[in-house]
Amino acid sequence: MGSTDTIDSILSERIAFDETKAGVKGLVDAGINKVPSLFHHQPDRFDKASNLGNKNHVIPVIDLTDIDKDPSKRHEIVDTVKEASETWGFFQVVNHGIPLSVLEEMKNGVKRDILLKYKKHIMELGILLFELLSEALGLNQNHLKDMGCAEGLAAIGHYYPACPEPQLTMGTAKHSDNDFLTVLLQDHIGGLQVLYQDKWIDITPAHGALVVNIGDLLQLITNDRFKSVEHRVLANHVGPRISVACFFSTFVRGNSKLYGPIKELLSEDNPPKYKETTVSDYDAYCVAKGLDGTSALAHYRI
Repeated sequence: MGSTDTIDSILSERIAFDETKAGVKGLVDAGINKVPSLFHHQPDRFDKASNLGNKNHVIPVIDLTDIDKDPSKRHEIVDTVKEASETWGFFQVVNHGIPLSVLEEMKNGVKRDILLKYKKHIMELGILLFELLSEALGLNQNHLKDMGCAEGLAAIGHYYPACPEPQLTMGTAKHSDNDFLTVLLQDHIGGLQVLYQDKWIDITPAHGALVVNIGDLLQLITNDRFKSVEHRVLANHVGPRISVACFFSTFVRGNSKLYGPIKELLSEDNPPKYKETTVSDYDAYCVAKGLDGTSALAHYRI
């Protein structure tokens, strides 16, 4: 069978699958023990990262206890946030003020609902995180919030069923987030990995912790100070894996506000590295580009 025949076969299989309207859940309910070839993950010709050595690094875990009561503690946390955002682009937060009961209910809520209650807590945490990130940049603590980075909040619940052949597929292919900031709640199963120093590093679930990562738009407006890095989710024999991702951005349709490198961060030695763009235009470009192994940020580089 030639390459054209193979592509036609895969396309026909995909169309047939879509027409069932049953989705992956339908396959799981049917008790399949083989991953259909439609979902086989082909080796990424752009991905040269090593899967070895991923036990030697652990992303930072930041304890937010008493952050508003002790100025010296807040200063220490800001320094940690700064380092994590400039190097990893990822960190976890604990003692963030969201009750464990809400976190557990939210994971269960992917199968039911608790979204409004959770959204209130996440918005409060997000504003605090933007304050810390602003301070880490040497700016007024309200700078990123006043720019509108927390105007919109979107939540996506992920339900990854147990996979009979995890070596053949992926939970989610590698990508970076096209927002300002992402806050992720994951359960105990794991599978999330971040690309760090050309290695895929496991983000081991920690009870009560939330994973925070820098998005493309925050890298753009900080002129590369903070890093939006690629991450992925492995398939797993164990499941279902539950996670809830909350994306901070400006999701107002028709918003014409332009975002470019923050002027206060620029200098003769640090000129702007990106063109200005609206959030809607950036999102549209990301959708049109798809997951092709390249960063959407490259399109906006000067």
